[in-house]
Amino acid sequence: METRVTSSTQEVIIAPERPTVLIGERINPSGNKKLAGALRKDDLDFVRKEALAQVQAGADILDVNVSTFGVDEVTLLPQVVQVLMGTVQVPLCIDSADPAALEAALRVYQGKALVNSVTGEEQSLGKILPLVREYGAAVVGLVQDDDGVPRDKERRVSIAHKLVVQAESAGINRDDIIIDCLACAIGADTSSGLEVIQAISQVKAELGVNQTIGASNVSFGLPDRMLLNNAFLAMAIGAGVTCMLTDVVNSRPQVLAVDLIMNRDRRARRYVESYRQRNP
Repeated sequence: METRVTSSTQEVIIAPERPTVLIGERINPSGNKKLAGALRKDDLDFVRKEALAQVQAGADILDVNVSTFGVDEVTLLPQVVQVLMGTVQVPLCIDSADPAALEAALRVYQGKALVNSVTGEEQSLGKILPLVREYGAAVVGLVQDDDGVPRDKERRVSIAHKLVVQAESAGINRDDIIIDCLACAIGADTSSGLEVIQAISQVKAELGVNQTIGASNVSFGLPDRMLLNNAFLAMAIGAGVTCMLTDVVNSRPQVLAVDLIMNRDRRARRYVESYRQRNP
């Protein structure tokens, strides 16, 4: 099961037997007041700097989200995509809940993008999947539906099946579907972390698709968040996650360590190279 995404010059392959792909999460104004302010001022130099910093830290793909108060997303998202295509060579993950903004960005993108995201909600399925098919993109499917994010693994897996069936019915290859079992804050429900890990394992066994997760959600509201995020990250990769939406600067060493232990790093080259870069 290989999901291929490309820029005009680079290809990234997401697959279970390959090293975990890192999707840089920093170009997202949610929780990032400086970026939100920069976007409202059309300060795209700030966006360029964020992109370059993430690629330098080892991001394989960059997530691009510009949704914030006071911004015309339909106009701004394709502008930012064009700026990033001229700044970095890595592929982009176009992140928007607005179909019009997604289409505007996909129209200018050079390569095969990753779309983030479609949900199990009927409205989302009906509007997003045709765009993914039309522009030949890959897509992240979130396991939530019209009833919200499920608490238990059974509903998560059921929605994952629905997403795959609907996407394939829309003409999208299973290789181009990436499932996100949606981590929730364990501070609010201490059983939620295990439910997600078990759902990831079951989706891998039953559907075989590539999977992603946002590790930082799990630690919300608790102290020493990085400790929890990294523990969850390791367990999620072991369960079947093949690409990770994350703060690459802080998480890449941990991901490389997991990949090495899981025999995805021949002769420990990536792990050792990363260590030398961090300890010159």
